[in-house]
Amino acid sequence: MYKRISAVLFPVVTILLIGSLVWGNQVKGERDAIAINAENQYQRAFHDLSFHMDRIHSEIGNTLAVNSASQGMHRKGLMNVWRITSEAQSEISQLPLTMLPFSKTDEFLSRIANFSYKTGVRDMTKEPLSENEVKTLKTLYTNSGEITKDLQKVQNSVIAKNLRWLDVDTALSKQKGHADHTIIDGFKSVNKKVETYPELDWGPSVSSMYQQRSVKMLSGMPVTEEDITRKALKFADAGNNASCQVTENGKGTDWESYTAKVQSPNGKPLSMDFTRNGGLLTSYTDEREVGAKKVSVEDAMNKADQFLANKGYRNMKAVSADPYDNLVNFTFVREQDGVLIYPEKMTVRSALDNGEVVGFQASDFVYEHKDNREIPEAKIDLAEARKTLNTDFKELYNRKALIKNDRNEDTLCYEIGGRINGSQYRLYINADTGLEETVEVVKDAQAGIS
Repeated sequence: MYKRISAVLFPVVTILLIGSLVWGNQVKGERDAIAINAENQYQRAFHDLSFHMDRIHSEIGNTLAVNSASQGMHRKGLMNVWRITSEAQSEISQLPLTMLPFSKTDEFLSRIANFSYKTGVRDMTKEPLSENEVKTLKTLYTNSGEITKDLQKVQNSVIAKNLRWLDVDTALSKQKGHADHTIIDGFKSVNKKVETYPELDWGPSVSSMYQQRSVKMLSGMPVTEEDITRKALKFADAGNNASCQVTENGKGTDWESYTAKVQSPNGKPLSMDFTRNGGLLTSYTDEREVGAKKVSVEDAMNKADQFLANKGYRNMKAVSADPYDNLVNFTFVREQDGVLIYPEKMTVRSALDNGEVVGFQASDFVYEHKDNREIPEAKIDLAEARKTLNTDFKELYNRKALIKNDRNEDTLCYEIGGRINGSQYRLYINADTGLEETVEVVKDAQAGIS
């Protein structure tokens, strides 16, 4: 009996054992192939990064080498710097550097990219490189050369010692003390050197991109929790029996603010955020549950418009609507002297069960709002602006609009809405030069807002 069982089971066990060995070898082979592929990608990204840093250094040098009147070569050189720097940033993102303090270097490259782009895209025949911009380029030439040399040192060590990026990944994640830290120390050294670079004059358009909004940007006096309580209760208009709880956020930092929760006896809480300086309302949320859709987007827009007027936001105009499920988001901008001021915008969220406003976000409005904003005179008329349009473009409406251009400057435009190729667009034509500043596609749901 035992012999018969053994005669049956032994071949089965043998087959299973052989199968498991084959399967194990197959899994190991696949794992090794994945590891080799990952290592190859890391090595390629690293060597490309070193190459492109050297190219950035060379292109900045080429730009500085030509005559100061060579606007065409300046523009070509700056656009090359922008393109190559963008590639270098992409390569950094492909390396396992998330646990390394390399953010300063990445931000430095980002500023170079934005500086070269915003400087290169302008009409340099009318606005050539300024003395400050040339000075900035000379500093960037020196700095990029230093970074290139440091990366090339790391590159030489990687080649000489046959180092693997997968070991770097493991060392970072597991903090292995015995691993070779040549690559890690090299990148830390580069980042530390970038931190010591003095602040450059990047120009207002680039600096504004990295300028975080803080209470220091607002001119109003600091307010107290009692002030916020009074403002919140007045805005909520929840009745005499409503209560208000105020929380201070970010005390002692540049982002100090207040959050107020207003609770009425029979309603859901209303949440509001206020700035510390001036006590300006930046967001509002009604936490009630929204029922099934019963009203149209147009009815909700009319109620949103009335809501803003009642709360003191005058001359606001809806420029887009984005409905989803039983809610709709409207974008409102302020209108002054027949011109839409796009920097002064706010997003209003309305419920489609009754059309009432259930929230809004007004940070852009708060930080950009100016009483009696200065609006420049248009140097060309609408007929001249229309010459820029595609002959197949079917115009539906036009109006004047103030927008921020690529250099973060207020720019008066003719906003012309219309259709082409089966889609609707908004074109913004510079009212000074007649050139297109930007083009926006309009979603079908927004097509009726103009």
